[in-house]
Amino acid sequence: MAKLNIVLLEPEIPANTGNIGRTCVATGTHLHLIEPLGFSLSEKALKRAGMDYWKDLEVTTYIDYQDFLEKNPGAKVYYATTKGKHVYSDVSYEPDCYIMFGKESAGIPEEILIEHPEECVRIPMIGETRSLNLSNSVAIVLYEALRQNNFDHMRLEGELHRLHWK
Repeated sequence: MAKLNIVLLEPEIPANTGNIGRTCVATGTHLHLIEPLGFSLSEKALKRAGMDYWKDLEVTTYIDYQDFLEKNPGAKVYYATTKGKHVYSDVSYEPDCYIMFGKESAGIPEEILIEHPEECVRIPMIGETRSLNLSNSVAIVLYEALRQNNFDHMRLEGELHRLHWK
């Protein structure tokens, strides 16, 4: 069974992280947050942001990138970046891999990307578009990884006949 992981390196915008958290809850994906964060994870702040589903989210925080590496030894990590040499859909995502996204203002630091050129993936875009919204990018890449793993722990088409439309 696929147990995918989304990693946000120093996320800055609470609404993006909130949307990503909701996507993780809906897909059974573990969310990893690497500090510093641009917002508070206090219960009061989460409630104010309307993130009542946060209690259902499997989330782990780390003090920095090195802490993440030490606590996840041997993890297969893909780095989502506009500088990636591989298109995100051309990579084979292992059922327990980690997909990392950088902060909204700067992405993943160059020194990290240089160490992992074969694991860098990108979403194709035209023209001079700098990047897509972080939560949209996470959804695009995550659902491709889930598709490759046959959505094995999610509601499948055969189960849809039980849904009743009103």
